[in-house]
Amino acid sequence: MSMKATPIRLGYITNGLTNHRLLDAIDLLADCGYDGVAITLDHHHLDPFAHDLGHQLALISARLDHYGFGVVVETGARYLLSAQEKHQPTLLSTDGRDRRLDLLRRAIVIGAELGAEAVSFWSGTPEPDVPFATSWDRLVRGCSELVDAADRYGVRLGFEPEPGMLVDRLSAYEKLLAELGSPVTLGLTLDIGHCRCLEDEPIEACVRGHARQLAQVHIEDMRRGVHDHLFFGEGEIDFPPVLDALREVGYRGLVSVELSRHSHDAHAVVPEAERFLRQAADRAAP
Repeated sequence: MSMKATPIRLGYITNGLTNHRLLDAIDLLADCGYDGVAITLDHHHLDPFAHDLGHQLALISARLDHYGFGVVVETGARYLLSAQEKHQPTLLSTDGRDRRLDLLRRAIVIGAELGAEAVSFWSGTPEPDVPFATSWDRLVRGCSELVDAADRYGVRLGFEPEPGMLVDRLSAYEKLLAELGSPVTLGLTLDIGHCRCLEDEPIEACVRGHARQLAQVHIEDMRRGVHDHLFFGEGEIDFPPVLDALREVGYRGLVSVELSRHSHDAHAVVPEAERFLRQAADRAAP
């Protein structure tokens, strides 16, 4: 098979399926023609702190095997660690960094149990009164520990540059990677919408320039300078060239839809997103 013929494997992130039970969400995705699922660990979806975690993992593994689904583990739950502060604490926090590290280590173990293609995470937002150098040092030390843990369990990490966070652009990810000695374990979660939002290069160039690091891909529509995950066709992205670039570089991981604010309408959004992206892939160059 030529690199051009590499198939697009579609997934869907469960932060956009919060009104569904996790097993029901996986069934829905299979019924709609998806190839996998990106599971956001949360209190209602595979809670990493649950007393019956082993039982949940057994049920989910069986369902994934039934459908031949690929799986990615996501760690961006909004209030899993704090009921008062969204996405807190982080790897940058003065207080609570150990809690974030504990969550991410648990995610790595869960990823190993599920045979995940990647475990995805981000840096977090710097605290306003903390010097950049201090925040950066905390991030580097935390990532170093996570790389060691991921190596032990044979899991690949996907680090996601996120608008508004300490590592917001691909250049900052490259800097982090270099300071850690460029471990293969610390791959890249490339969010297509974030590329349109912040990056100077076209999205296709972002894909081609980071082909070796790609651990997984998030996809949604977006506008320049506005971090708002939009349904396909509501933003500014031309998707066939993006999907063609992914096939061209031989990317074989999941391309996972991230529409976290669409859970209330997931029964309609999930199948429509699959149709849109399959049609866009068909329009891309063969």
